[in-house]
Amino acid sequence: MTNELAGKIAIVTGGGRGLGRAMALGFAGAGAAGIVVTAARSPDQVEAVASEIEDIAGAGTALPLVADVTDRRACETVAAQAAEKFGSIHILVNNAGKGQNFIGNDRIPFWEADPEGWAEVVDTNVNGPFFMARAVIDHMRRQDWGRIINITKSRDSMHRPKNSPYGPTKAALEAMTLAWAQDLLETGVTVNSLAPGGAVDTAFVLPAVRATAAETGKKYFPADVIVPAAIWLASEQSDGTTGCRYVGSRWNNSVTPDAAAEGAREPAIFLPPKRDSILRKPWQPPKVSSN
Repeated sequence: MTNELAGKIAIVTGGGRGLGRAMALGFAGAGAAGIVVTAARSPDQVEAVASEIEDIAGAGTALPLVADVTDRRACETVAAQAAEKFGSIHILVNNAGKGQNFIGNDRIPFWEADPEGWAEVVDTNVNGPFFMARAVIDHMRRQDWGRIINITKSRDSMHRPKNSPYGPTKAALEAMTLAWAQDLLETGVTVNSLAPGGAVDTAFVLPAVRATAAETGKKYFPADVIVPAAIWLASEQSDGTTGCRYVGSRWNNSVTPDAAAEGAREPAIFLPPKRDSILRKPWQPPKVSSN
């Protein structure tokens, strides 16, 4: 174990599998004092992850909860239960999401998408992060410190054809990251986005896409590709960094954490604002360092 997150309490939505599980276990290994893992359903999955967390970090360090992020009151309950058990909330990872598979098993043009499935994806991927951030923000502001990490995806796939609404919802989350970061300037609470950097071997991969990948020999990233960057963003090492976008697969373990983070940073997907803003780093190119 390491101690980057010593004393910190984290909530990881969608923590029962894939990226969420990987980050929750990574936080446990980084010394987090408490980790809440949530899932909209599948209590067995979050309970299994909670057991893994406690194997790493010790008894009483995990809290598995079943909560749908599209339910505002359920999100408020998650925050209340986390604060009651652990005393505070320092880190929120908005990882819960629904992919293109919720509107079908094949890539289809937007007009063929099932409206109910479309609404479900948008509700989970856009409203869900808002409801969760809203539920925890008072805890973070009161202690003058907090981390919100929004999990997104590769920029080119946000506008890929036959990938709506999933891709566009992640573009919305990138915009929300920048907006929230500015809302929270000088509060000690930061908001950043983190993408794995390519296709990850999770349930989000459509069967048709997986079959094509098998034919072409395409490889998928393991879920833990995102963990080193997530730990850095969740820790005090990232103090003062907000509104930025990071790519997990670009993390270089052979350099210092700060240098690795800068190497994993990617400029914002949107143009710089014309209005005056003290937030500039998200649009600056990363500084390459050999240290």
